[in-house]
Amino acid sequence: MGKAWLTTKCLCTTIKWKTLLESFRKDPWKYPFDTEWWEILKDKIRSNERASQELALQASVPMNYYTVFYRVRELLPHNCIIVSEGANTMDIGRTILNNYLPRHRLDAGTFGTMGVGLGFAIAAAAVAKEQIPQQRVICVEGDSAFGFSGMEVETICRYSLPIIIIVVNNNGIYSGLDEDTWKELGKMGELPNVAPPVSLLPNAHYEQVMSAFGGSGYFVRTPEELQAALQESLTDCEKPALINVMIDPYSDRKHQDFPWLTRSNL
Repeated sequence: MGKAWLTTKCLCTTIKWKTLLESFRKDPWKYPFDTEWWEILKDKIRSNERASQELALQASVPMNYYTVFYRVRELLPHNCIIVSEGANTMDIGRTILNNYLPRHRLDAGTFGTMGVGLGFAIAAAAVAKEQIPQQRVICVEGDSAFGFSGMEVETICRYSLPIIIIVVNNNGIYSGLDEDTWKELGKMGELPNVAPPVSLLPNAHYEQVMSAFGGSGYFVRTPEELQAALQESLTDCEKPALINVMIDPYSDRKHQDFPWLTRSNL
């Protein structure tokens, strides 16, 4: 009885969806673009773009998130697959690194699950290598996020998957410490007792993990170095690369209208 009822329900639901789709095909409908709601939304989009661009144009070194993402965006191929993982790295990257085609973005989703980025990139690159050999997979990782599955770099090199990994390195989770502050903390006592738990080792050379397995590794600090490394990596369609991008440990996302967007739960 239960199975028969479930089957009937599924069939009815399928029929209703088919009817609905057929109706849309016959009489397509789109939300009007001249409504007050759309105008408010477009004004907000323009305001966000201006704020982001202002941050991106800052010439200070170490860089901030927005400078990094705008410089990366300028060079990304139109049909590349973007994998994104991290805290601020993923959240800010979503708003700046554009996708122009469907099914070309993979990230940790609304739950922020860490450790999935390199696995996503490997799967995407394996499919691309077989079906569209020239398509590039760009994996953008926060330094903490990279730590969850960083040894998958060996898998990437073992199978010669030309993935480009960009590690946005702020020496921590959400925020870290600069090298001088880290040294001063060491003078105050044992680091496990005095260092913030969200801080990671300053200026860690993650690019050397890639180099150790035969890929190309780059350690960059300036916009010019970043673009040069990315351009060189994009030119080489045979070899994986990791670009370790040092940014200001205190860099943050632009001002948010709603405090819950940036409030830490730690």
